[in-house]
Amino acid sequence: MAKAIMLQGTGSDVGKTVLVAGLCRAAKKRGLKVRPFKPQNMSNNAAVADIPGDKAGGGEIGRAQWLQAIACGVTPSVHMNPVLLKPQTDVGAQVIVQGKMFGEAWARDYQAMKGQLMDAVLDSWGKVGEGVDLIIVEGAGSPAEINLRSRDIANMGFATRADVPVVLVGDIDRGGVIASVAGTHLILPEEDRRMIVGYLINKFRGDVSLFDDGLKSIETFTGWRCFGIVPWLKAAGRLPSEDSVVLERLASGEARALKVAVPVLGRIANFDDLDPLKAEPQVEVVFVPPGKPLPADAGLVVIPGSKSTIGDLLKFRENGWDRDLLAHRERGGHVVGICGGFQMLGRMVRDPDGIEGSVTEAEGLGLLDVETVMEPEKTVRNVSARSVQYDLPLEGYEIHLGRTTGPDTLRPSAIINGIEDGAVSADGKVLGTYMHGLFGADGFRGKFLESLGIKSGGIDYRAEVERALDEVAAELETHLDCDAIFALAR
Repeated sequence: MAKAIMLQGTGSDVGKTVLVAGLCRAAKKRGLKVRPFKPQNMSNNAAVADIPGDKAGGGEIGRAQWLQAIACGVTPSVHMNPVLLKPQTDVGAQVIVQGKMFGEAWARDYQAMKGQLMDAVLDSWGKVGEGVDLIIVEGAGSPAEINLRSRDIANMGFATRADVPVVLVGDIDRGGVIASVAGTHLILPEEDRRMIVGYLINKFRGDVSLFDDGLKSIETFTGWRCFGIVPWLKAAGRLPSEDSVVLERLASGEARALKVAVPVLGRIANFDDLDPLKAEPQVEVVFVPPGKPLPADAGLVVIPGSKSTIGDLLKFRENGWDRDLLAHRERGGHVVGICGGFQMLGRMVRDPDGIEGSVTEAEGLGLLDVETVMEPEKTVRNVSARSVQYDLPLEGYEIHLGRTTGPDTLRPSAIINGIEDGAVSADGKVLGTYMHGLFGADGFRGKFLESLGIKSGGIDYRAEVERALDEVAAELETHLDCDAIFALAR
């Protein structure tokens, strides 16, 4: 079995995903065969990964492990994230195991389910470790959630079972980092505490010497060694974000030639579809939270994916965004709907089997003459396609339930594997597609922006992601004792 080290956080959103990606890239640059692993993830930002030996298509993993695999320079595999939870309600989620739909569970039911899921986690763990030098594992949430410890598969439950040493990550940007690190030490049972080989501090701004007394205090309380203090990583902003919690902090940047408005749906999914547009120097992407109107000066509105199309469609109307969208269209504005957003743009969404919940149909926004019927079988695949409008190559992935038909599908937006996909309005200003990653195609993005009167910055988006990973790795090499971290792997 490969050697391994695990990063666990004092809480959620402490920056583990980017740190693991950066350490993976740093290890790769040292010539190591390195792989990422996250036993359990909770996110509606999913990616399509290979299922070894399965020729039928792909399976779902968290977008974070997809990015970490890219950092390792390898093809993403479903075994890098064997359990993925995709929230559909505040207390219920779809459960994906080794890439495939396993079932649905309420939060309380899921706790009871974890015992049988550990077998899948350990099976994937063995597969990821075959023929490699190092695995860098990402925890989920915090090991200090001792109320959930007895059935844990994401943090210490996994670390103790697989005998993986742990580096604890504290987030100084949110405050209280001394208490969070020392408090974790205090409440962990001895079996878990002895797995921790040290800690690091993340997201530091300012003069690091001002925290010298803080480090002494943590050492006094815990006896743990510090592997370093990581500054606020600016390059991380150029990497795809996985957790929708970041949307709460996103503010509009400086005004630019084109404003793109994105309504933040309650079950928003795969919102990193917007990242290539955010990277364009003349494009300002504004994520609009519930309760705020869609900006009247937006030239483009993008309705992103959703894990609960009907539920988000009903909330869309409650927010008054349907009226804002019609006003936008009357001003000549453009609209793009991706996956669930495409379904919302039609006349009707029907869910006769109650796959998404108790509401079995809802009137759509009516900007495309199509209807969608939810069906149990999910489409999960990476795709290569061509834009019908510009005859340019596209590359992305599909993760969706439902079949969409209607007159506007006679004007498809793309051809995927020889099959027409999506729909375009008669005036060409409303486009719907099931394909995620649409704007990641540099040629298409350039032509699309031209149609809106904007000149593209000529960005190679995938190369930008690679450069950002290199920059993060370089920062970690500078500010962390990476030699010591890798040497403690076992």
